[in-house]
Amino acid sequence: MFGKWSRRSILQSSGAVAGVAMAPVTAAAAAAPAAHDTVVNSGTPGDNLFTRIGVRPILNARGTYTILSGSRSLPQVKQAMFEASHYYVQMDEMMEGVGKELARLNGCESAMATTGCEAAIVLATIACVAGSNIEKCQALPYVKAKDQVIIPKHSRNPYDVGVRVVGAEVIEVETPDQLRAKISPRTAMIYVTSDPQEAKSVLPIRTIIAIAKEKNIPVFVDAAAEEPMSPNVYMQQGASFVGYSGGKCLRAPQSSGMLLGKADLIKAAWFQASPHHNYGRALKCSKEETMGLLAAVRQWYKRDHDGEQHMWRSWMQTVETRLKPIKGLQFEYLEPQGLSNRATRLRVRWDAAEVGITGTELEKRLNDGSPRIMTEPAAGHRPDAMASSITLMPYMMDQGEDRVLADALFKILSNPGQYPNPVVPGGTPAAMSGTWAVSIHYSCGMGEQHFVLKQDGNALTGDHKGEIYTGMLQGSIHGDQLKLQSNMAVPGNGIHWSFEGSVRGNSISGNVNMGEYGPATWTATKA
Repeated sequence: MFGKWSRRSILQSSGAVAGVAMAPVTAAAAAAPAAHDTVVNSGTPGDNLFTRIGVRPILNARGTYTILSGSRSLPQVKQAMFEASHYYVQMDEMMEGVGKELARLNGCESAMATTGCEAAIVLATIACVAGSNIEKCQALPYVKAKDQVIIPKHSRNPYDVGVRVVGAEVIEVETPDQLRAKISPRTAMIYVTSDPQEAKSVLPIRTIIAIAKEKNIPVFVDAAAEEPMSPNVYMQQGASFVGYSGGKCLRAPQSSGMLLGKADLIKAAWFQASPHHNYGRALKCSKEETMGLLAAVRQWYKRDHDGEQHMWRSWMQTVETRLKPIKGLQFEYLEPQGLSNRATRLRVRWDAAEVGITGTELEKRLNDGSPRIMTEPAAGHRPDAMASSITLMPYMMDQGEDRVLADALFKILSNPGQYPNPVVPGGTPAAMSGTWAVSIHYSCGMGEQHFVLKQDGNALTGDHKGEIYTGMLQGSIHGDQLKLQSNMAVPGNGIHWSFEGSVRGNSISGNVNMGEYGPATWTATKA
């Protein structure tokens, strides 16, 4: 009879598995592939595993955005993930072996695979807060001696949530003197993003690292979208950690990343991660993702990067050549700045009054069309902003898609059809000045806010007071139809609100769009 097995008993026995005698496997049996071990892409653009669940695939002329599923993994990555799926391994042994190889390839002291750069931020933060002290690890996020992470104001971004989820307090600084003054025994780490804005600031990475060394404070450099270089440029400057995304230029699995760093800190970061029962247990990096990442990094240092740059630019030239016969179009090539998203983009400009379609109308036509095409956000809308443009990014396109993109743009721009100006409601504008109690009806839960509005004819301005954050309102009222926009300046991010509603005396009801956070409905009552 077999006794009951739990996750804990299996975990405790896993270290001994390697010593258990295994039944011998014949060479013929080991070499013979199973009947189902042949992997091919059986889908077509119109019929594939996504269309069968009602999802329309995208021709990606926008870039390595997570919302657009990152990058297209390399053939070598697919092969590595497929082969990895055939074996069981002891995860600590695998991560040690992969870490050594990643460190060798990237020219740094130590490294580990993670589930994206965000996970690298989380694990690095925990490593600096708790090290590998098991009692401190188990007490997180409630008990911690080092509970602050310093972030230069220029580096606040949506991804520093990786610091905040650990429970660390974010301390903002803007100058070298402020940085020195804010370092204290509570400081666990300094976090900084690498980008052209940082390099031109009074607190560039080199300065931050030099100040941190004075107090022996670890520095994390977020280089998520950048191209890695060997030896690693930031580790050479003295950084303690550098984080990269796997699902961008590396073309590894989207949910993979790479954390480079000093050996003791990398060991502490891995100590926190799955399969260990510590704070980072949820950040599980599978053997398939790990080996896929390793394959991508190996290929990175073999790829013909100059050839890729030439190829991407030639694809944009294909588009320009196709569109040139259309009168009124202007073309501008945007060269990459820094190490992030390094590909030449093409911006097409025109006057919608002459060509007949605005940038936002073109963008919608491309998204609604077949094939579905996504570009960088377009400019131009009716009737007051007819100067239009659309920007194309070849970074994640595939061979032949340049012609598909060029044909789709030519078809629309050469025969745009009719687009009437939006109808503006007439009548006396409703009286909006005053304080309004606002209820946001989210898909799950409610939010209570206040508008304090001022009115000048059809124009509206005012204060947007949320439950936690605030913003400035701007919009219009035509008849009983209201439009308002606001941007709540959340540190490192922002919540963009677009309200539309119908006014009925002292009450309003309508819809609100919060950008990436989706739609909701809202009601308001005048106080």
